[in-house]
Amino acid sequence: MAETFTDLNAKDIVTNYDEVVDNFDDMNLDDNLLRGIYAYGFERPSAIQQRAIVPVLRGHDVIAQAQSGTGKTATFSISILQKVDPSIPKTQALVLAPTRELAQQIQKVMTSLGDFRKVNIHACIGGTRVADDEKAFSEGAHVVVGTPGRVHDMISRGIFKSDAVKLFALDEADEMLSRGFKDQIQQVFSLLPADVQVVLLSATMPTEVLEVTTKFMRDPIRILVKRDELTLEGIKQFYISVEREEYKFDTLADLYETVSITQAVIFCNTRRKVDFLTEKLRERNFTVSAMHGDMDQGQRDTIMKEFRSGSSRILITTDLLARGIDVQQVSLVINYDLPTNRENYIHRIGRGGRFGRKGIAINFVTDEDTAALRDIEQYYNTQVDEMPGDIATLF
Repeated sequence: MAETFTDLNAKDIVTNYDEVVDNFDDMNLDDNLLRGIYAYGFERPSAIQQRAIVPVLRGHDVIAQAQSGTGKTATFSISILQKVDPSIPKTQALVLAPTRELAQQIQKVMTSLGDFRKVNIHACIGGTRVADDEKAFSEGAHVVVGTPGRVHDMISRGIFKSDAVKLFALDEADEMLSRGFKDQIQQVFSLLPADVQVVLLSATMPTEVLEVTTKFMRDPIRILVKRDELTLEGIKQFYISVEREEYKFDTLADLYETVSITQAVIFCNTRRKVDFLTEKLRERNFTVSAMHGDMDQGQRDTIMKEFRSGSSRILITTDLLARGIDVQQVSLVINYDLPTNRENYIHRIGRGGRFGRKGIAINFVTDEDTAALRDIEQYYNTQVDEMPGDIATLF
């Protein structure tokens, strides 16, 4: 039976597993998978990969926590690709993610890593044709990466036969379990084989999530970092005191005239604010892209393609994008609005400086926001400094 975490604060949870394997060659991986790993550009495993891949391969349930940009996706991708038998044309692993974009990104990473192993990975997400799902399942998708609603629908309709699923992974588990997805995830879980192995990965682990995991994990190995170790190394954090909401836009325009920025993501708290800011910046002849949850999947894909290719230097978005989207060139994240949920702060600023790269996060703070900024500093045991006058030298 899974251990109960009641009365434990998330920051008090420590690992119960300390084996470290610091080389992919020592993980007993299939030769074709190793080829895919090295072809993808990985040279040696990151800290979370050194600790979490092997226990997953041994069949343990695993809760793995590591900050954004440290290689969580590859941790469960490599484990799944090793455990799947490509000669069996059945779905053997299921990965759930909170957004369509993240599910698609995971599918792309897994497809690349598993290229030489001939593993079929299908993205099962809303906004796509059911006929495409039916075709993928009939052809034998070995791994399904999807969003909870669509996956549940496919299993309920009998299109996705889940009887051969042996590994169930939740990416961004805090997001998945803490809000609207909880019921759907439990419904999906109830339709999987009773002995399915469960892997949860996330950057933050609020206590309520740890309690929820007790319902469907068996004696999980915990690979967790304390919250005060979660602040992102390599990301310089600053704030600008803008006093009032109406001063934010001019502050942003001034900032762009001062510094030479390759690419930036700007976070707003509402869709209306995204639209407003996009319009105002375009009036000033800035090339900007905007993305929020009201847009259909085709629009979102086009916008991400534009931004990834560099034809647009500024992406304005809501928290839809705060998790899991890796855009290599992003050097600056601007919180035009401080996040309403402090858990999202680390996910937002993790868009810059991923996997050891440098990045800068700038927070616009009104007089009313001062307490919220202090709360974020205290929560992550970090310090957000006032932006220096010579900010241009930091880029």
